Amino acid sequence: MKPRSMKNAVRAEWTKLRTEAVTLGLMLGVVVSTVAVGAAVAVTSRCDAPGCGEDAIRLSLTGVLVGQVVVAIVGVLMVGGEYGTGMMLSTLTALPHRLTVLCSKATVLTVVLILAGTVSVLGSLLAGGRVLPGRGFTEAHGFEPLSLADGATLRAAVGSVLYLVLIGLLSLGVALIVRNSATAVGIVLALLFVLPIVAQVVGDPDWQRHLQQIAPMTAGLTVQATVGVDELPLGPWQGLGVLALWATGALVAGGGLLRSRDA
Repeated sequence: MKPRSMKNAVRAEWTKLRTEAVTLGLMLGVVVSTVAVGAAVAVTSRCDAPGCGEDAIRLSLTGVLVGQVVVAIVGVLMVGGEYGTGMMLSTLTALPHRLTVLCSKATVLTVVLILAGTVSVLGSLLAGGRVLPGRGFTEAHGFEPLSLADGATLRAAVGSVLYLVLIGLLSLGVALIVRNSATAVGIVLALLFVLPIVAQVVGDPDWQRHLQQIAPMTAGLTVQATVGVDELPLGPWQGLGVLALWATGALVAGGGLLRSRDA
């Protein structure tokens, strides 16, 4: 992979992304939906006494559950949109080295999602920090003011941004595999939401724990936990690592098929 070729590919992907009104609207949607849902959950939550067992940080970051859906759509459209319009043929003609195409798309998507994810997470924590004290989440009830100077809060914030990035990369990989936007979105959402439902209906506690450990959303979102961390199926960073394995697997499989199939 030549540096100049990679630089040109990244520039081309960035141009395509920033000139697509739909994509820009979706990125704004990531921020708005994440912050709005987090604020709504904060407004409707209460802690009326010490030891209420709530996780103020995780409550503030609840909007990530909704924001990830928009992120998945953005990741899919990076590839699915080009297959749908036939632009992928032009892309591969201009850049015959298909690994360069994959890396450039993943690079641009990562940078954009880091920016959108950071704004979303900081906005959610800011909203939670303003709203939750009025809902009983006070020092008198055992809750310190929300601050990134706190190690657990910082880990939850950084981990949430990385979570959104990994969801985008997982979606990009799935779109490369199936080459159809609607199908790819359906597969990603099923991976995220169906596995946790299956885990809840399984009666055996051991199997339930195993399913929680391998489900990309359940495992990945453990990084947000600041209360009861020892009771989680996986440690916070281990859980995010599981999601990283899902994203890596999807990108490797998608990249292999991109190289072996016609556009």
